[in-house]
Amino acid sequence: MSRTFSKSSQLYWASGIVSICGIIFEVLFGALGSYILGDGVKQYTLTISLFLTGMGIGASLSEKVVKNLITRFITIELLIGFIGGFSSFIVFGIMAVAGEEATAIVLYTIILMIGGLTGLELPILIRKANEIGVEMNKSTARVLFSDYAGGLVGGLLFAFFLRPEFGLVKSAFLVAIVNILVALWMVYSFRKEMVYPTIYTAVAFLLFLLMIVGAIFGEEMAFSFEQRLYNDPIIYSEETTYQKITLTREQGDLRLYLNGQLQFSSSDEHRYHETLVHIPMSTVENAENILLLGGGDGLAVRELLKYDSVKSITVVDLDPAMVKLASEHHLLTELNEHSLEDERVHIRNEDAFQYIKKDRKAFDVIIADLPDPNNESLNKLYTWEFYSLLRNHLEVNGALMVQATSPLFAREAYWTIDRTIAETGLITSNFHVDIPSFGNWGFVMGTRDPVDQEKLTISVQTEYLSSDMIPSLTVFGKDENQQMMREGKRVRFEPNTLIQPHLIEKYERAWLYY
Repeated sequence: MSRTFSKSSQLYWASGIVSICGIIFEVLFGALGSYILGDGVKQYTLTISLFLTGMGIGASLSEKVVKNLITRFITIELLIGFIGGFSSFIVFGIMAVAGEEATAIVLYTIILMIGGLTGLELPILIRKANEIGVEMNKSTARVLFSDYAGGLVGGLLFAFFLRPEFGLVKSAFLVAIVNILVALWMVYSFRKEMVYPTIYTAVAFLLFLLMIVGAIFGEEMAFSFEQRLYNDPIIYSEETTYQKITLTREQGDLRLYLNGQLQFSSSDEHRYHETLVHIPMSTVENAENILLLGGGDGLAVRELLKYDSVKSITVVDLDPAMVKLASEHHLLTELNEHSLEDERVHIRNEDAFQYIKKDRKAFDVIIADLPDPNNESLNKLYTWEFYSLLRNHLEVNGALMVQATSPLFAREAYWTIDRTIAETGLITSNFHVDIPSFGNWGFVMGTRDPVDQEKLTISVQTEYLSSDMIPSLTVFGKDENQQMMREGKRVRFEPNTLIQPHLIEKYERAWLYY
């Protein structure tokens, strides 16, 4: 009886462990798709759907597996270990040589395969537990409990330990090692029931060594694949809790990428940041208290510190790793002139939406230097609800400035942002500037009273922007202005809201081929 209990207990523990591995692979694939293919909500949705579909297929096929149950289970674990271990490495390699479409096909195929193999596991374990003497209802309940409980542990492990500490490539190899160790454990425990335990032990041991090698050297090789995604040599790369930070440099041109998207080029970032900062600062007389949302690179702060009237700059940036990098990396501190070290600068590593909901201060100037609205979490920072909160934190004569993507490449997205801000009751002013590394880029300013751009004066030293050119930045060509036609009908721009987040769709459609 004790021997039966021992065998069944091992099966339940194995079920919990492989469940942890399965959920980690599932969320890892979602993160991988989000980073490489963009649109996190879409990629996680597809990952969950495909993984569950694969599990359904696997569960359906499992009814044909009625003999040699433990051998089948061990084989499945070895396959999951092999395919899952190399998954991130392979996806990065395909992306480097074949582009997004091929990468998506490979990634989704891997998700289906791992899902299918995971779906095969549970019925086999249940049947095996029943085979060794456990009642069917008890074996099913206990295996399912182990599986679901393991799922929670796996999700927490990936989110708070594996991804921030090891990244996507190494995490895949480490999880695969666990699958292979489970296979070795089962071979040892059930060796008397197996026909060729020595062969399975040898295969598992070889795969174990292969995964160890992958964990040690795979990330370095994947880095060489990732390098092909960028035009310039990568000098720094970090997978943080929130994003992938990459710095490249070539012939003095320093570039920052977040999740593969260019944030600035040192050769022309002054055009962007001068427009973003100095137009609202010239609108408000003697601005003292500034709120900067985003801007963890310190470049907008550098421009704000040129004003003697400024007494306080609150920088709200979600990722402390970005702020730390911008405060310590010598190339970034040289570019931002150590702006984040100024005593007037106060850093808040929080979600901008949550910060503005609980904060009670009013600001003379609010600047939203946020990433483009390419997923649900960023979309909320481009909604009527968010802009309404910002309006409520503006002083009576204050100004809100928002980076609003390109009116040329993403025309509908730009004017949707404009309409959303206008719906809060603020009067909008529109500006755009040519930035060689980005192209034509747009900004929307919101104030309570109309602004006469002809009277705006830049009072600090700049490299690009001058007072007399500000009015020219408000002139939009026919292919980028608000008068847009589709199928002979004028397009009406609706505000973007939390309930109807249609800005994401407009943004994705606009940038699909860029």
